[in-house]
Amino acid sequence: MKRYRLKTWVVVLFITIFLAIITFSCYNLLMWKKGVNDNHKTIKDTKKYIKKENGEISIDFKDLKKLNPDVIAYIKVNNTNVNYVVVRTSDNDYYLDHNFNKKYSKIGWIFADYRNKLDETDNNIIIYGHNTKDGSMFGSLKKTLNKSWQNDKGNRIVTLVTEEKEYKYEVFSTYIIEPEDYYITTNFNSNKEYLSFLNELKARSNNNYNVELDYSDKILTLSTCTSGGKKRVVLHAKLVNK
Repeated sequence: MKRYRLKTWVVVLFITIFLAIITFSCYNLLMWKKGVNDNHKTIKDTKKYIKKENGEISIDFKDLKKLNPDVIAYIKVNNTNVNYVVVRTSDNDYYLDHNFNKKYSKIGWIFADYRNKLDETDNNIIIYGHNTKDGSMFGSLKKTLNKSWQNDKGNRIVTLVTEEKEYKYEVFSTYIIEPEDYYITTNFNSNKEYLSFLNELKARSNNNYNVELDYSDKILTLSTCTSGGKKRVVLHAKLVNK
């Protein structure tokens, strides 16, 4: 009798754990789908404030900041889905799981490193976004690792627009790497140290973009995770319209 009761208890425990796993998985799936739907609507809503006239991009920062005062810029990477308003807050955690409307979302939003000012004093401006399955946020950044993307020189210009100016950056490095803090360094002790940093980033690239670098260059870094989440997809570009 005791042996029968033990077997019954084990079966009940197994079923309970199995149901808990299924429930948790379904919850996560529903939250992910909700995040995707919310973000698609938000992307559509924010793009109402982005206009292109005579080859120049015009952003209505005033009205965008009424929706979210954290708005700081707009970014576009040619021939990818990266075409978003950029936010920034006091840390690099909040927008990992909050969307543009500051609602909880596993999709997050595109955000600049809290250490950056975006006022032409930054040596290395860093912008982050999730690698999503539907290709939104930085989900399409991995396209920049493909030779077909790299061989089209029209793809190599990244546009960053702030309230003050529209900036153009030329891609000089794209690669995958283990998670680290080196490539997101923002402060340097000397020009020599900074130039060494730039040369290291260039040497990592999976493609030779034939871009010359100097310690006076300002750069833009885009970072996301790989599909498995264990590594990072990184793009670096240097400012070409000072």
